[in-house]
Amino acid sequence: MSAPVVLISPPAATLFRFPPHADPQTIPPPHFDLPFTIPDSLYVAALNPKVPITIAAVYAVTAKALNVYNKSTGKKPWAISKTTAFHVFVVLHNVFLAVYSAWTWVGMLKALRNTTVSPSGPNGWAGTLDSFCKIHGSAGLENGLSYNPHNGAWEALSGIPSLAADGSPSRADAGRIWNEGLASYGWIFYLSKFYEVFDTLIILAKGKLSSTLQTYHHAGAMMAMWAGMRYMSPPIWIFVFFNSAIHALMYTYYTVTAFNVRVPTFIKRSLTSLQISQFVIGASCAMIHSFVSYLVPIQAETDPADITAAAAATPSITGVINGLRQTLFGAVAVPSASNATQQAASHAVQYRKVDCVTTTGSTFAIWLNVFYLAPLTYLFVSFFIASYLRRSKAEVVRAKSNPDRRRSNVMLAEKASWDAARSVEREVYGESNEGAIIEESDESSNGDRLHPSSAAKANGAKPKANGRANGKANGKRH
Repeated sequence: MSAPVVLISPPAATLFRFPPHADPQTIPPPHFDLPFTIPDSLYVAALNPKVPITIAAVYAVTAKALNVYNKSTGKKPWAISKTTAFHVFVVLHNVFLAVYSAWTWVGMLKALRNTTVSPSGPNGWAGTLDSFCKIHGSAGLENGLSYNPHNGAWEALSGIPSLAADGSPSRADAGRIWNEGLASYGWIFYLSKFYEVFDTLIILAKGKLSSTLQTYHHAGAMMAMWAGMRYMSPPIWIFVFFNSAIHALMYTYYTVTAFNVRVPTFIKRSLTSLQISQFVIGASCAMIHSFVSYLVPIQAETDPADITAAAAATPSITGVINGLRQTLFGAVAVPSASNATQQAASHAVQYRKVDCVTTTGSTFAIWLNVFYLAPLTYLFVSFFIASYLRRSKAEVVRAKSNPDRRRSNVMLAEKASWDAARSVEREVYGESNEGAIIEESDESSNGDRLHPSSAAKANGAKPKANGRANGKANGKRH
């Protein structure tokens, strides 16, 4: 059997429908290889669209109302923020999110190791893509399940799908990422997005202001995770896996700094760059799923009589070659017509095109995530351009006064990317007066530092109020 072929093509227009079709319904996780069992009724109820919409709306309104309150009091810290109990809560909050995020990442890593097929295998990259695209079914290229919206049923290339009594994918099958961990870890990760709003409440309790972008970030994450899990969209694993890794590192940093442990600058810069890189990488990888398909060879049951008739109508290349051999060298061993027919019948192969994404729900979830991350990516690019141009102009001045101090474009771009990442971090994650992950004190005193308001000015926009740059406190926020 020849290796399957990977194809890139635009998604069908019929997949872009709003609201998306309700089917297929969400499949609760299996009851194996987990430290606890999630009740099916609770699992399904939490994915009702009213849940994230209501919580996101209440969160956004509350954050804005408390912003108004803090402005009216002159940004005076609340009395509770000065208590020991508040300090303990902030530390435990950071520890909990660091440990939980690490637990999620380890669980997803195990799931990926159990289900990801190596491209060096017999099925090449098609086998790898299949293990990412088809998250239901059992292991094997021909055993992945796809939902066919035309007949409202789950199908497998093998023709013998492993289905439950109600026609949905079996929850007992192993070898695909949904049953192996995504269904459970992803659902809990979705719920964690509701808990993360305490980050904003901590900021507000300290008398700071929560930026609009931070509110957008938290509310959008709720909706993005809901859509991915509700419609079982294949690339939602990217969000769960990478975001949990970033949060494990980020909240560990906050916890460490809470105990006045100084973290090396290169670690802080790397963490900030990772925080922002996940926006671009995650959106790009998710978007690719809509364009990927592959041809899978399937052994077909073929009637020998049909092959004989076809062979009689169209001489095969093998027959022509054997005829030339007889003419030039005399009698040679030529397979009989019956044997050739049997061989052709046993090796008949058909190719079937398999799309990575086949439902309107999965498509909706993918593009909701892409559009959710678009403003964050745009902000990073804007800050990068502004910082790079500003540094370039500064280098021209330096070169005139001291040619030996001129730096390469690569170094300028690297520094600009750090500035851009730090600026987006301030807008999305926030910071306290004591500093962000990339602190002011970490910057050299050569005047290269770029503040978000400077980037806004460089782009012709009005600088944001100082309160907009004050967001989530880091480990020193207590």
